[in-house]
Amino acid sequence: MSFTDLARETGLSVSAVHQRVRRLQERGVIRGFTALLDADTIGLPLTAFVSIKPIDPAAPDDAPERLQHLEAIEACHSVAGEESYILKVRVGSPGELEDLLQEIRAAANVSTRTTVVLSTPYEGRPPPL
Repeated sequence: MSFTDLARETGLSVSAVHQRVRRLQERGVIRGFTALLDADTIGLPLTAFVSIKPIDPAAPDDAPERLQHLEAIEACHSVAGEESYILKVRVGSPGELEDLLQEIRAAANVSTRTTVVLSTPYEGRPPPL
């Protein structure tokens, strides 16, 4: 939303909105701005969640570092439960997903459990303020 649209929506002047946004950035409430890409349009229509756990439980917990080079991994979340991490991945096809899973297993010495996303009714919702 532009500063003009935000000002109109809040009933504030454009300069007041700009100042408030700048203060929120300075306080670390707003950490940055992101362009939202349409995954289908850029050739990445398949989204999946890949749960990983180490094959050797005594191995160092360094999977995020070992997987950081794989650009298909959009997010890596440390989780409680049987698995150690859940990865959100986006790829172009089931074959690409299969190849990515092999790369994940080899790079991090982990086992995987995969859930393919059929649709996304909503995502990226802002927290209530």
